[in-house]
Amino acid sequence: MYASRAVGWPGVLAVHTWIAVKPSGAPAYTRYEVIGWGVDRGIPAIRVNRTGPDNYWFGSRPDLLALIAKVEAAVQEYPYHATYRTWPGPNSNTFTAYVGRAVPELRLDLPPTAIGKDYLAGGGFASSSPSGRGVQLSLFGLAGVLAGVEEGIELNLLGLTFGIDFKHPALKLPAVGRVGHP
Repeated sequence: MYASRAVGWPGVLAVHTWIAVKPSGAPAYTRYEVIGWGVDRGIPAIRVNRTGPDNYWFGSRPDLLALIAKVEAAVQEYPYHATYRTWPGPNSNTFTAYVGRAVPELRLDLPPTAIGKDYLAGGGFASSSPSGRGVQLSLFGLAGVLAGVEEGIELNLLGLTFGIDFKHPALKLPAVGRVGHP
């Protein structure tokens, strides 16, 4: 899983995330991501192999977050194949968080700048945290709380995350990201 600063003004506050997998014996990686451009014209939100697995996102170098082969089944089960909304979701970060919840072995801790990660599938109000090692309450990604082993404690307000990471000591702040342990 990769994250890179979003394009244009959203990049001030948020990152774009995507997933790249390479099953044993496969000749190349497969890149899965959710993109809003063209959805209004009938293009699917989920894009496969739009570019290389770790290519820059419009000039922004990606950070590797996690990788595991089991994500392919979760990608197929993602409920928003034809929907994209920049804020509060569902968007690329909603997609990545969904896969993290479906594959708890990833122990995924998305950056606080991953706006949309708190938008729960199906309009749910409670779920496991994206790492699968905590709990989350969310009101359509607009307000909520999260407590998890990997994530620490987070408060979500209007899609912005404020929190404390105890496992890797850091503050989590909107636009800035993590302050403390990388």
